Amino acid sequence: MNREENLLPKQDTSRRIIHLDMDAFYASVEMHDHPEYRDKALVVASDPRKHHGHGVITTANYLARQYGVGSAMPAIRAVKQIPEDKLVFAEPNFARYRQVSDQIHQFMYELTDQVESISLDEAYLDVTKNKMGNYSAIYLANWLQETIYRETGLTSSFGISYNKFLAKIGSDYAKPFGKTLILPEEAIDFLAKQDISKFPGIGKKTQESFRKMGINTGADLQKQSVSFLVDNFKKFGYAIAMHAHGIDLSRVNGHRQRKSIGKERTFEPPIYDQQQALSLLRKYSLDLARELKKRNLKTKCVVLKIRDRDFSTLTRRRMLKLPTQDGLEIYQEVSQIFETVDKFLMRGIRLLGVSLTNLQDQVYQETSLFETENFD
Repeated sequence: MNREENLLPKQDTSRRIIHLDMDAFYASVEMHDHPEYRDKALVVASDPRKHHGHGVITTANYLARQYGVGSAMPAIRAVKQIPEDKLVFAEPNFARYRQVSDQIHQFMYELTDQVESISLDEAYLDVTKNKMGNYSAIYLANWLQETIYRETGLTSSFGISYNKFLAKIGSDYAKPFGKTLILPEEAIDFLAKQDISKFPGIGKKTQESFRKMGINTGADLQKQSVSFLVDNFKKFGYAIAMHAHGIDLSRVNGHRQRKSIGKERTFEPPIYDQQQALSLLRKYSLDLARELKKRNLKTKCVVLKIRDRDFSTLTRRRMLKLPTQDGLEIYQEVSQIFETVDKFLMRGIRLLGVSLTNLQDQVYQETSLFETENFD
C-alpha cells in the first residue's frame, strides 16, 4: 500500500444499505390519480400561460423529459419545447404527495427502523439487521419495490451496496423501475466507468473545474492523488477521494426527527383583502397545530412566507418564548408578523404560507390538582 492510499480510512463492507428513490414521484402520483395524463407530457407546475409566463417546474414525467424539460426550469420552457397536443400541466398537490409518501414509509418501517428519509420520495435503509429475518438485501429491496407498486401503483428504483454513497449511485443507475446491486469487489470498476456527473455531491460548477483538469470519469478521479484533490478542493476534495475509491463511512440516521412542517397556497387572481388573508393564516395555523399534536411535537419558531404578484418573496420568522402546539397561539404570532408586511397586501398576495420549525418532542407530565407532598 502506497503513502496516498494510507491517507484514506479503512473500507467497511459489513453493512447492507438500500437507497430507494421513487420514479418522477409527484408526476407519477398525478398520473395515478388522473389516468388521462398517462399518454401526455406531464409537467407539475402552474400553467405559465395563465400566469403571465411565470412559474417554475417542480418535476416532469419521463415523456416530458424526452423533450428536454425537467425540474427547476422555468415552466414557460415546457410550452416552447413540448407540442401543445402532448403537453399538460398539473398544479402541485403537496398534501396528496405527503399522504402517499407516508404510506410508502410505512412499508419501509416493515423492514427496519433504520430509515433515513431524505425527502418525500427517497430514503436510505440499513437492513444489515432487519425485521424480516435471514433474507438477502436484494430480496428485501425487491419486496419493498413490489409492495409499493402493488399498493400504490407507483414505480421506484433502488440501489444496494455496503454504503450510502454507492447505494445512491445504484438507484440512479437504471431508472425507471430499476434495481442495481454493487458488490464490494465490483465497486472500483463500477465507479471507474461512471461520468463525474453521476457522482452525488459533484455539482455543475465542480464538474466544470474537473473537466478543465481533464477529469471526466471515475477512473480519472481514481488516478488523482489524495493530496492533489485536497489541495484543489479542500475538505470536499477528501470526500471525493473517498468516494472515488468506494469509501463512505456515514451511517444511516434512523428516526431522524422532521425539521419543519408547513402549508402554503398560490392564488390566481391575487388576494387584496386583509380578512381573507387572515382567515387563511388562521386555518393554516390550526391545521399545523393538529399535525403537531398528531406527531407529539411542539414548535419553537413560526415562519410566514408571502409573495406578491410581481414575484417578490419575503420570509419572516419569530422565535417563541416557550414551545407550543396551540393553533391559536401560532396564529397570534403569524398575524402579528403579517401586520408588518401590509405592503404585500396592497400589491396583491400571490402566495401565502405558514411553516413551523425548531420542532421538539412533546413531553407529557400528569399532575393531580389535589396532589400533596409528604415531608418526613
